[in-house]
Amino acid sequence: AASRLRLSGLCFLLQIFTIILFAIFVRYSPERGPSLCSQQLNCSWRNQDSGFQHPRFRDVHLQVLLGFGLLVVFLSRYGPGSVAISILIVAFAIQWAVLIQGFLHFFLNGKIYVGAQSMVSADFCTAAILISTGAVLGRVNPVQMLLLTLLGVTLFTLNEYILLSLMGVSDSGGSLTVHTFGAYFGLMVSRILHQPDTEKMKEPQDTRHQPDFFAAVGTIYLWIFWPSFTSATTVHDNAEPWAVLNTYFSLVASTLATFVLSPVLYEESTLQMVQIQDATLAGVAMMGMAGEMLVTPFGALIAGFLAGLIPPLGFRFLTPVLCSRLKTQDTCGVHNVHGLPGILGALLGTLLTALATADAYGGRLELVFPLVAQGSRTVTDQALCQLYALPITLLLATLGGSFTGAVLKMKGLRSPPEMRYLENTVLWEVAEEGCDRGASRKERGT
Repeated sequence: AASRLRLSGLCFLLQIFTIILFAIFVRYSPERGPSLCSQQLNCSWRNQDSGFQHPRFRDVHLQVLLGFGLLVVFLSRYGPGSVAISILIVAFAIQWAVLIQGFLHFFLNGKIYVGAQSMVSADFCTAAILISTGAVLGRVNPVQMLLLTLLGVTLFTLNEYILLSLMGVSDSGGSLTVHTFGAYFGLMVSRILHQPDTEKMKEPQDTRHQPDFFAAVGTIYLWIFWPSFTSATTVHDNAEPWAVLNTYFSLVASTLATFVLSPVLYEESTLQMVQIQDATLAGVAMMGMAGEMLVTPFGALIAGFLAGLIPPLGFRFLTPVLCSRLKTQDTCGVHNVHGLPGILGALLGTLLTALATADAYGGRLELVFPLVAQGSRTVTDQALCQLYALPITLLLATLGGSFTGAVLKMKGLRSPPEMRYLENTVLWEVAEEGCDRGASRKERGT
């Protein structure tokens, strides 16, 4: 009863607080007129008109709710509770992101002006938080999840502002700001929350097939809507949708890579649907920064194929080490699916930036690298900024995750140990699914 009241009271306080802030600061954006982002040094959501953004907002929003929401159902016995937690996170994260991002990107004359582009920005932030929660899902209660969301949104926005507005980094699909930050922020929270006694606890695996069905549905939504996700913040201006094309090519190659490698690494007779889901996510994380750059179609295929090799190898070899040596339990495998592909995507984007020329990009150079086109920065300087953004993101993610984990570990926020194994519950912690998701796959297949 005390835990239920804590959740109810926290939800009430947070909602009343956001309502008050909305009443004071938030207003509708003008239907016509120049973009508010032009007031910023280098706003990542520049030159977007409402006619272009509304379809993108719809696609991105569906992607966040359906694509990410169905990712967590692989936990089987705890799937319903996990989906409920995801909806709770989305409901609060969007409100908080509109406020925090609004003060940095959409603040003018003492007011935050919201429209389709600010909602797309909020959905990007929500996606990063859902990635973070994937590292601790099943081991924290809803109250802790809400506090993680509160701090995570704030730190995400700070990292995004430093990279995109102050440093002028090009990261339209979020290899760094969404995938890398979200993964390593969540992993650090998981590391701080580690409890040695949980390693001795085992819970029987559920062999029902509903998780594979929901994983299939989630994968289909990822395929349909993620190209819109990676291109939602890119300018169009009658230019060919490079981000959409590159994302699709990366998706198909990463999926084939999984079919190549997984049968070799695992003894299962058939490929698990969740493995295809992992490959899909890895492919788009790899193409997040480089999507709007001149990757070339064959380059996108190569990048996607390399990204598709990471999840099978990671779950087979890295995840056990992460759990046993580093004491970091990664429930949904965000390190293999988002973290490592995001880092490689940032390095790919840095390389492509260093190779960018005005002849190759033509008029698109001003859209992808505006500071270079204006002459205020050389291509080499831009590439160095892209490279420096990686350690900055990792630093903020690890420090922020450590602080957040310390807050969540406070005694009054943890659920009683005797309630740890309640199934399909929304108000309590659920049992461990094990450190190695690859191992759980094998048990289900057997």
